Amino acid sequence: MATVVANTGTWMYNAAAGWLMTSLSPSALLVSLVQVANSLPMFLFALPAGALADIIDKRRFVLALEILIAVVSAVFAALVSFDLVSPITLLVFMFLIGAFAALEAPAWQAIVPELVPKQELGPAIAANSVGMNISRAIGPALAGVIIAALGMAAPFWLNAVSNVGVIGVFLWWRSRQTPPRSLPAERVTSAIRTGYRYVRNNRPIRATLARAVGFFLFASAYWALLPLVARTQLAGGPQLYGVLLGAIGAGAIGGASMLPKLKAAIGANGLVVTGELGTAVSLILFAFAGEPIVAGCASVIAGMCWIAVVASLNVSAQLALPDWVRGRGLAMYVTVFFGTMTLGSVLWGGLANEVGLRWAHVVAAAGALLAIPLTRGWRLQTGTGLDLTPSMHWPEPIVGEDVEMDAGPVLVSVQYVVDSENRDAFLRAMDRVAAERKRDGAYAWGIFQDTADPNRFVETFLLESWIEHLRQHQRVTRSDQLVEQQVRQFLREPVRVTHLIAAEPAADEQAAPAQIGAQR
Repeated sequence: MATVVANTGTWMYNAAAGWLMTSLSPSALLVSLVQVANSLPMFLFALPAGALADIIDKRRFVLALEILIAVVSAVFAALVSFDLVSPITLLVFMFLIGAFAALEAPAWQAIVPELVPKQELGPAIAANSVGMNISRAIGPALAGVIIAALGMAAPFWLNAVSNVGVIGVFLWWRSRQTPPRSLPAERVTSAIRTGYRYVRNNRPIRATLARAVGFFLFASAYWALLPLVARTQLAGGPQLYGVLLGAIGAGAIGGASMLPKLKAAIGANGLVVTGELGTAVSLILFAFAGEPIVAGCASVIAGMCWIAVVASLNVSAQLALPDWVRGRGLAMYVTVFFGTMTLGSVLWGGLANEVGLRWAHVVAAAGALLAIPLTRGWRLQTGTGLDLTPSMHWPEPIVGEDVEMDAGPVLVSVQYVVDSENRDAFLRAMDRVAAERKRDGAYAWGIFQDTADPNRFVETFLLESWIEHLRQHQRVTRSDQLVEQQVRQFLREPVRVTHLIAAEPAADEQAAPAQIGAQR
């Protein structure tokens, strides 16, 4: 309930900002830059924000940022009240508030799995989307009415006040108890690299990102150009703009009510394709809308398709990520989401300046249709048979003497003995092991066959430091354990693991050798 109120204020703010820019400048490019200023911070700051979400207390982080958003929103409302806003001022404040929202977005999304069991995650995300779209339906329509009745500054003041409920909830709510860390927290830069490495080696999350690019690049057209459709193409005022945005929200609410049946009938991937087709239809309707009723129908269709695609992508991203990297993985998703929206907004705004609103929408519709066959091979994650809870089945490595946590690089070798008839099946199974090692921290991996004994294979992988290898022990999931069990069915002997740390000459020539070996 608190987020519905806060998001209503946000949508009032976004709608009022778009309309304010049309009053300050008639340029299609400047109007589209409002959307750019709102989405660009997500592209720039989501990755470090995701690392912070996995390292620090998410509740306190979100609480501090919500307070900052409320304060900065109030300052901007005061500037509007005194007619001190120029196009540049508007874009700067949009960017600043967007930056705070970008910093909190990964932490906010990572909190959702703490509120519900895994089997209820999909419906919870859908419910959260319904709340967002209730806000989207109410906020813009209210903005239009309030601007007409109370003046341009009123929606901005209401937005500043709307965050009070969220601040109160985060002061009251406490996250579930988590086990104390047995290892020091990661450094931010290292955490970002590890998160990027995980996403790069995780096909389900890469598939989600590919489908996101194919959708958001073209769906961004109607978000960026809708103020101009209302003002110039339909010769309407702020009320019409608010109604069209509200129609998008209403369409999303209606679409959310149909999601469970549609998903059961055609699956998550079919749902995304349907949403992409519908988005192309809505863009064509926007292109040729000469009456508000046609633009209203286009808005409803756009909203229904938006919720179908966004909810499917969000669930796929959540299900593809274990807890330890959830903030960083979601940050990658947010980065792609808003980076693509930013790029699309600039592209469609510039194209509309050159060829007009109608042809900009037509080209976007053609692109949306072309993206369907280009991205359909990337299958979304549905969570079937995937258990990403930590297995903790790797035994602690045995060491002959104390090892510094920052010592490294670390070379881990695993020896396998495989009968010749199982060689090819074993190597195919090791491909999945390779992905596991790279996801969880290894920056290099290889599998080698002994020339003297063709039945002997040695797997090697490198990690940056000893502490990274200890973290790797904690990151292995139950699904990874099943993969390793599949490998072991081809073995003739138990595996033998050796750990080696990069050796350097000691300061004292009489010191013991720096190389440390350990076996388990």
